[in-house]
Amino acid sequence: MSRSTQSSFGTGKLLRAALYAVLILFAVYYLLPLFVMLVNSVKTLDEIRGGNMMSFPEMFTFEPWLTAWSQAQIGVEPTGLKPYFINSIMMVVPAVAISTGLGALNGYVLTKWRFPGDKIIFGLMLFACFIPFQIVLIPMARVLGMIGLAGTTGGLVLVHVVYGLGFTTLFFRNYYAAFPDELIKAAKMDGAGFWRTFTRILLPSSGPIIVVTVIWQFTNIWNDFLFGASFADFDSMPMTVALNNLVSSSTGVKEYNVHFAGAVLAALPTLIVYIVSGRYFVRGLMAGAVKG
Repeated sequence: MSRSTQSSFGTGKLLRAALYAVLILFAVYYLLPLFVMLVNSVKTLDEIRGGNMMSFPEMFTFEPWLTAWSQAQIGVEPTGLKPYFINSIMMVVPAVAISTGLGALNGYVLTKWRFPGDKIIFGLMLFACFIPFQIVLIPMARVLGMIGLAGTTGGLVLVHVVYGLGFTTLFFRNYYAAFPDELIKAAKMDGAGFWRTFTRILLPSSGPIIVVTVIWQFTNIWNDFLFGASFADFDSMPMTVALNNLVSSSTGVKEYNVHFAGAVLAALPTLIVYIVSGRYFVRGLMAGAVKG
């Protein structure tokens, strides 16, 4: 091995080591809040008051988790976060399913069943992706009141479906744009109609983009606070609003360990989704990029 080759090899190793060091530093910085929440959620309140929130607990206790889940005082009754967790599930699951299904259907129509003005409609739906949440609050509140869904879980589902439809349409439209038109034409020649072509040809090949859309919608809807605080009443309040009420309570003792446990409980579903499906999310984005 020549001296120049050895020198370039050594330089490459140094650059790689420096890159890994920077990445590890950023990872530690990014994960530090999660570490603080986890270690303080299993400490006693007296230990937290003693300072040094970065240290590991001297005595592990899961009492804060039990209190945050089923005993914390959020409203009139000490129900904990459990009923609001269920509210979020009842809101997120149908909203994600409906917005994903409609987005797939829109992407199919806009790419394989073209019609005059389809680009204008797609442009308007794309424009909807950039409308700030605050702009739609008053119009959406009036619409929900007119149709009788104000303060209900169904109203929150409708809000998230409408606001997420632009994103889901964009994802599926870009994915289907490079799907071979010859397969669609062949299906039509064999007698397949609109729905059969969609369900038998396009949907079975849409796994990667469905995963991307579900993760995107699930994360946005679960973490939403503004719509939940604006359009829900006490019985339909989602997890994020309930957690804010728990932390912002001005009565009683500030139980910081319970607050940390509640924050971890609120973040747990999205963490699980990313841990389980994160690689499929990246794979789906790459597939869409290559196809587009």
